Amino acid sequence: MASGTAAAGGPTTTIHDLPEAILSSILASVTDTRARNAAALVCRKWLVLERGTRTSLTLRGNVVHDNLYMIPTCFRAVTHLDLSLLSPWGHSLISPSSDPTLLSHLLRHAFPMVISLTVYARTPATLQLLAPQWPNLMHIKLVKWHQRSPSALGSDFDPILQHCTSLTSIDLSNFYYWTEDLPPALQAHPATAAALTRLDLMTRSFAEGFKSHEIRAITAACPNLQQLLVACTFDPRYIGFVGDEAIVAIASNCPRLTVLHLADTASLSSSRGDPEEEGFSSEDAGISTTALSELFSGLPLLQELVLDVCKNVRDSGATLEMLNSRCPKLRVLKLGHFHGLCLAIGSQLDGVALCQGIESLSIKNSADLTDMGLIAIARGCPKLAKFEIHGCKKVTWKGIRTMTCLRRRTLVEFKISCCKNLDAVSALRSLEPIRDRIQKLHIDCIWDWSSDKFDGDSEEAMLAYSHSFDDLKEFEQSNSVVVSFQDDGRLFWDHEEEDSINKKKKRRYTTDHPSGSGSGSGSGSGFGSYELKNGNGNGNGNGNRNGIWSKRWERLRSLSLWIGVGELLSPLGKVGLDDCPCLEEIQIKVEGDCRERSKPSQPFGLSSLIRYPQLSKMKLDCGDTIGYALTAPSGQTDLSTWERFYLTGIRNLTLNELDYWPPQDKDVNHRSLSLPSAGLLAECLTLRKLFIHGTAHEHFMTFLLGIPILRDVQLREDYYPAPENDMSTEMRIDSCTRFEDALNRRRILD
Repeated sequence: MASGTAAAGGPTTTIHDLPEAILSSILASVTDTRARNAAALVCRKWLVLERGTRTSLTLRGNVVHDNLYMIPTCFRAVTHLDLSLLSPWGHSLISPSSDPTLLSHLLRHAFPMVISLTVYARTPATLQLLAPQWPNLMHIKLVKWHQRSPSALGSDFDPILQHCTSLTSIDLSNFYYWTEDLPPALQAHPATAAALTRLDLMTRSFAEGFKSHEIRAITAACPNLQQLLVACTFDPRYIGFVGDEAIVAIASNCPRLTVLHLADTASLSSSRGDPEEEGFSSEDAGISTTALSELFSGLPLLQELVLDVCKNVRDSGATLEMLNSRCPKLRVLKLGHFHGLCLAIGSQLDGVALCQGIESLSIKNSADLTDMGLIAIARGCPKLAKFEIHGCKKVTWKGIRTMTCLRRRTLVEFKISCCKNLDAVSALRSLEPIRDRIQKLHIDCIWDWSSDKFDGDSEEAMLAYSHSFDDLKEFEQSNSVVVSFQDDGRLFWDHEEEDSINKKKKRRYTTDHPSGSGSGSGSGSGFGSYELKNGNGNGNGNGNRNGIWSKRWERLRSLSLWIGVGELLSPLGKVGLDDCPCLEEIQIKVEGDCRERSKPSQPFGLSSLIRYPQLSKMKLDCGDTIGYALTAPSGQTDLSTWERFYLTGIRNLTLNELDYWPPQDKDVNHRSLSLPSAGLLAECLTLRKLFIHGTAHEHFMTFLLGIPILRDVQLREDYYPAPENDMSTEMRIDSCTRFEDALNRRRILD
């Protein structure tokens, strides 16, 4: 940055001449860790300023076992400290080879300003050690995937509630404990409990979740909560199930809630479900519409609501209509097993379609939701930006297609899963109206190439629904619209409008086949044509791009896929995801039992992802792939063969970061990296970060040292129950130490 006198050889002004206060503000606005590290290498002045403005830090490496000198002391301004990923992962901070008191004091001296702490608390002794060091903590997140240690009820929470009296937020979403631990601990420290404003109890490792009397006790002890997330039991067959009494108590005890999540523990499972199911569960939830009305009336500040009950809530539409008036600030809504939420009878909007302020909507397992219900939701929710549909058997591509046409200007995130009539082909084609706008997408990789689901030729039938958004906009929010599907698959809108002399005129809009002609003054000559049945239309498909939607996913940055075990990934490009120039991250979830399947004859197809030039992050989750880990019966294939199947071709990708969940053998609770998978991972030479969510042999891990720029590697057993004692042949504390020392000894050019 030079001034005008530089050309004459005079003094120049550079960025180094900026006052330190301005330069500090510039560096503080940089959030990318590698960019900050690069800035710290410019000069000593920048180094001091960068270290002095960093407020968030995650410690890695082994600082417990004779490595206390490795604790950095230059980040004095850090307020958010994460100690949950220290190596070896999941081991206690208390070690017989080091003084735990000395460790805690060194951490306090290095990070005196901490107000937010994340820590892996395998035993209560860890919190007894750390809690007194930061009495001004405002937020704490506890992590533990190992089984609960034998100790008194509430012993995991007593230290933080006793010493950290300024706490406002506690996150236990990744912490295993007993539900009966928390209520007595909160009741024993009433002042700290009363100051809490956020409580995340959405613990995924629960078997049953919180019971009704425990929820009432928690909300009574924390009357000032603004955010409450609870995993609970709605099944009326269980003692203490959550019903009307608990629902009403939440509203009366915590009237300031802005975020409320209530989810049955069964809904937290990562399994996809069966799309052939009707959507109705075997039991009805013990929640009445009267209790829901009292809940909505008692929480006028509510902005985010999740009710995923996994049991039938019938005839919910009339009650959900109250959300628009009783909770006017509601922006996020997720409903599971709610039936009758939008009946879409006639022209009047009803049910959830009347929630005009909704920006994010998720509907799971609604047995009677139809295409007409989706269209009504699109008409009634003009701000809808994120939409998820799961397990809705009656929804087809026609409803999704029309919904995306109506909400083309707002939708940026769409998730379609476990819907019988929405395989990958129909799902992607129904999303064509928002291809150039969507940023995040999830679909199921069900490769069904049959065309009998469409009317006539599948391509033409889908393109026939390419309405111009501008043509639909004039009646999308009208209450006098009648929408119906005809027997031949076409979609009709009837809507009354007033002309210039205030006389009502009735127009009929229809999607016609591309080969048909309009009945108005013009001819239907293009894909996406429409007719104005009163004779005033031109029928020429003159909407977006002449009725042909963009074939590029121009803004898509994150793609999530579910795929059944044994299926191939390679058809992904053929179904419409071939042109994604900005795709940066992909998540692949593989699920199924491979024990009865024959040996795969060709690779999974990771090499097909080379078509995405910006792809740098991948999560490959085979954790729900079940097989034989140790010894397979005669004629069966063990998991090492399946790992080879899934990882072949990864060498062709330019990934910087990879999270990998190996397949598991549930019978022995075994998730381990095999020899073929270690060798294939070592061939991905662009990796900088590699996180393996399982165990591995030390010898296999040494293969990874051949990746030239690999900087961060860790084994994380972040699943319940995590193995208590690693086997002698797997990575132990000494094994982790030797591997990390070898990794850190290498010279990395950048």
